[in-house]
Amino acid sequence: MEWLALLMFLVVCLVLMLGYPVAYSLAGTALIFAGICASFGAFDLAYLSALPSRIYGIMTNQTLLAVPLFVFMGVMLEKSRVAEQLLTAMGQVFGRYRAGLAVSVILVGMLMAASTGIVGATVVTMGLLSLPSMLERGYSPALATGSICATGTLGQIIPPSIALVLLGDVLSSAYQRAQLNMGIFSPDSVSVGDLFVGALIPGLMLVGMYLIYVLALGMLKPQSVRKDQTQQESTLSLLPLLKALLPPLLLMVLVLGSILLGLATPTEAAGVGALGALLLALFSGQLTLPRLQEVMLSTTKVTAMVFLILIGASVFSLVFRGLGGETLIEDFFTGLPGGVFSAMLVVMLVIFLLGFILDFIEITFVVVPIVGPVLLMMGVDPVWLGIMIAINLQTSFLTPPFGFALFYLRGVAPESVKTSDMYRGVIPFIILQLFLLGALAVWPELVTWLPDKLYS
Repeated sequence: MEWLALLMFLVVCLVLMLGYPVAYSLAGTALIFAGICASFGAFDLAYLSALPSRIYGIMTNQTLLAVPLFVFMGVMLEKSRVAEQLLTAMGQVFGRYRAGLAVSVILVGMLMAASTGIVGATVVTMGLLSLPSMLERGYSPALATGSICATGTLGQIIPPSIALVLLGDVLSSAYQRAQLNMGIFSPDSVSVGDLFVGALIPGLMLVGMYLIYVLALGMLKPQSVRKDQTQQESTLSLLPLLKALLPPLLLMVLVLGSILLGLATPTEAAGVGALGALLLALFSGQLTLPRLQEVMLSTTKVTAMVFLILIGASVFSLVFRGLGGETLIEDFFTGLPGGVFSAMLVVMLVIFLLGFILDFIEITFVVVPIVGPVLLMMGVDPVWLGIMIAINLQTSFLTPPFGFALFYLRGVAPESVKTSDMYRGVIPFIILQLFLLGALAVWPELVTWLPDKLYS
């Protein structure tokens, strides 16, 4: 009967590919399978009696309170034209140099990723603001679209990331369950803050590789990039740059610094970030009542979507466990030749492929609870596992032809930009991300060293 669990998983993927809402697809498919299997004795309906307590646990989870607060912070910064002011200021600084505008896009995209934490918002915002300017100034469509898509996906890995908040909560439960299964009744814990700290070095390494690539391209293929001719003779004004850069940078330092120094939990830091974004919009004159209503409505929609998917995923995981799916997965991984290496390789490949059809929220809530406890029982470090999954998803979001970032940018790109140009443009950045994944696999200390130093 364990194979029914895998059949249910395949049916859910098929239903999602048909375009049905995620939360209803997860819960609906699971309940249909539970009813059918219970009718011939393959499923015990007593498993579903745990559902009310699970839903109550979700709604009272203090860690998940960070989700609406970080979403509010990101949407408020997006609507208050912070990115537009940053891009203009950075363009004045770097635009006079070859590949300078591409450098500006990467740096602003990094700051936007650290403020919004949402891939779609960053890609669309940067596409609307910078793509026309890059094309107008002679950048090749491939480089322009590739750099925008790649920097947009930094929201997956650079804290404070919504993806890391959700991954941290799921991995915390999986880690405790794995330790209890091994007979450890005083289990260690892993927190969202641990993932934030672990993501800092890989995130900065990735940004550094992006910058090296576009600068090298500027030297080796100068025809693909241009100097900003309008900025060459202009005088650089420091005041507009500081005015645009310091407020969001100070906000990032407050949010991340309070977490890294142990002064606040991620949820408390998210509250600081939400209030700070509100004050930035107020002092910049961008806060109006209609805009505030728009931000609050957008935050409510995203938060409701996340929690509804989490409830649907809880129903799915209960039925999956009741059908014996966990036992099947555990037997499969432990029976693989090569042990932990083979198991991690299979999981990374499956998550990469699922990233073509599922968003990071569905993968986090559906796939990670299934494979996480098994990998953690095999001795995999939870922080390293979380960062590897986040970068893996970031890579799949870029990969043609199904990458989500490509669809987001295609929706706002002019018709003169061919889809094939976008595909060619992201390939070098995909190679860089795969190189980073390989480096983290060979040297896990790139992830685990900083959390160990800070929290030892």
